Amino acid sequence: MIKIISYNVNGIRAAENKGLSTWMQTENPDILCLQELKAQPDQINMALYESLGYHCYWHTAEKKGYSGVGLLSKQKPNHVEVGTGVDWIDYEGRVLRADYNDFSVISVYLPSGSSGDERQAFKMKLLAFFQDYIFDLRQRFPKLVICGDYNICHQAIDIHDPVRNATMSGFLPEEREWFTQYLSRGLVDSFRSLHPNEKQQYSWWSYRMNARVNNKGWRIDYNIITEPLLPVLKSAAIMPQVHHSDHCPVVVELAL
Repeated sequence: MIKIISYNVNGIRAAENKGLSTWMQTENPDILCLQELKAQPDQINMALYESLGYHCYWHTAEKKGYSGVGLLSKQKPNHVEVGTGVDWIDYEGRVLRADYNDFSVISVYLPSGSSGDERQAFKMKLLAFFQDYIFDLRQRFPKLVICGDYNICHQAIDIHDPVRNATMSGFLPEEREWFTQYLSRGLVDSFRSLHPNEKQQYSWWSYRMNARVNNKGWRIDYNIITEPLLPVLKSAAIMPQVHHSDHCPVVVELAL
């Protein structure tokens, strides 16, 4: 059994100050995909995570204190691909892939468009690229696990107030339609596949208005799998009890 956890830590140094590595030791994932590192490699306590038995890989943004993804793995991957090969995306440190014998794992941090029209346009441009990128990738790597913060709630069940948030970035009709098309290309939302009707299951809460205490959240973090992995999907869960970030971890277990 392989346990894979995806976690937007909203700053790995801040999360570590709140006990991230202690939680990792207890939870003991085989692979941990991290997003929004907000740090350069020389600012990350690599030795700490290596002491827990992990091989550590990073794709950080050129802009300091911004974005960045990581992948920590108990088993050393056969190959690690840093970035997509496209400069305007890789500048922001958003995609990292590890290949193993019979599957591959991607840690991805798709952008938010909440800061204004320019970033929303950038988000939609990147989403269009990413859908084709994954479709092409899965021709070569049919067993893919695509973990990360997508910054999109796919369905009304994934957000606490679908009516009032209908015009907010992250729940716009065009973003939700993108997600529907994305899944239609041979991909599966692992959590929703096993829990089709489970409500009030969120992975991010605003720091304002006691949103987390009142569970007024959004499910924007996903472990997406390709269809060939569906027969080995054993469990998928959200971990709202874990508090190192404004997000919480999401976990998937595969019988590999």
